[in-house]
Amino acid sequence: MYKITYKTYLNERLKKVDFHGQLTHPLYVQVTFERKTIFFKSYYFELFSKPRYFLIVPGAGSKGPSLEQVIEKETEVVNFILDKFKDDFSLEKFKTAYAYYSKDLCDITEKGFIDYLYTYFWDKGSPHIGDLIKWGGSHVIAYDLIKDFKRTFNKALYDELVENSFYYAPPYLPIYGYMQQTKRWPMLILPVHEWSRPETQAAFREYVGVYYKGMGTEELVTKVNRWPDYLKM
Repeated sequence: MYKITYKTYLNERLKKVDFHGQLTHPLYVQVTFERKTIFFKSYYFELFSKPRYFLIVPGAGSKGPSLEQVIEKETEVVNFILDKFKDDFSLEKFKTAYAYYSKDLCDITEKGFIDYLYTYFWDKGSPHIGDLIKWGGSHVIAYDLIKDFKRTFNKALYDELVENSFYYAPPYLPIYGYMQQTKRWPMLILPVHEWSRPETQAAFREYVGVYYKGMGTEELVTKVNRWPDYLKM
């Protein structure tokens, strides 16, 4: 069997970029097999570079994810893929699997959910709230915004907003809610490789049974499994 090696590295051939106040070369991944090597951008470096992963608390300072935490996530997905294809490995399969299994379900479904909120508030006669959410919300996690809505909206409006989302938006709320119970900031993600594990889906079913009793559990699981469709939204 040929040896497979991989590493993460800062690509010094590229200009430095801002990673939450720290100038650094972009993170890349290198995989070598049968004397051939491929290089590609780190998905998690780009994901955790987004403004919403930088927390600013008035009077208490600010904090963002570290490069070490990003590298840890890269290592997890690479090891998952190597184990999955250990008996039938190729660099082509690795590239395809990485593009699939590294994706964060929270990030993927959030865009469609924000589009839903945008339309919802326009339909309710509050277009400026809709515009603010769609065009000015890059620093805000949508799930946190919904929690604030629960504290400030009347119950009927909030319940309608949430219930309608199950018909007109990706299943972002149950995905993020489940994930948040198992992760700590700033690593608030649910990668596809984690979701693909039977124990994760079993735990998700239990979560839905407690917090989303009005929704069909298997229907929600089916919607989550349709995640590639949400990339087109």
